[in-house]
Amino acid sequence: MRLNQIADNAGARHVKKRVGRGIGSGLGKTAGRGGKGQTARKGGAKAGFEGGQMPIYRRLPKRGFNKPNVVEYNEVSLARIAAAVEAKKIDAKSPVTKESLLASGVITKLAKGVRLIGSAELKAALNFEVFYATKGAIAAVEKAGGKVKVLRPEPAPKVEHKA
Repeated sequence: MRLNQIADNAGARHVKKRVGRGIGSGLGKTAGRGGKGQTARKGGAKAGFEGGQMPIYRRLPKRGFNKPNVVEYNEVSLARIAAAVEAKKIDAKSPVTKESLLASGVITKLAKGVRLIGSAELKAALNFEVFYATKGAIAAVEKAGGKVKVLRPEPAPKVEHKA
């Protein structure tokens, strides 16, 4: 191989399109921008601007509220935990925490805490340490002989101020 035989791969170099270089180039006169007006100018239109017409984002109604400090939880159903216990992925004698659920593969990544949901029937008496549990989940765990320790602090009682 010689130096004059070395070449780039096909498509590695892109020749820049030269506009406004005469009628013969195919991109002369308006340089591919069409006629006159706002679209022919540099910068174009502002995003969302519809030529003075009321923009779509102002015409449509706004509903709901996006909470700025949302706390993400790992929601785990009792049915999944029961399947993991049967598959011997979770030790029934040790407490079920978010770390043990992660190690067993029931959850894939840790959030702020574990939220226990569902009311599936458990065969093993398990002790849970979770951040939140539904009433049905607590009842199902206690029916099987286990306990649920809720780590979430109780909200402060509301105080009424008299003016």
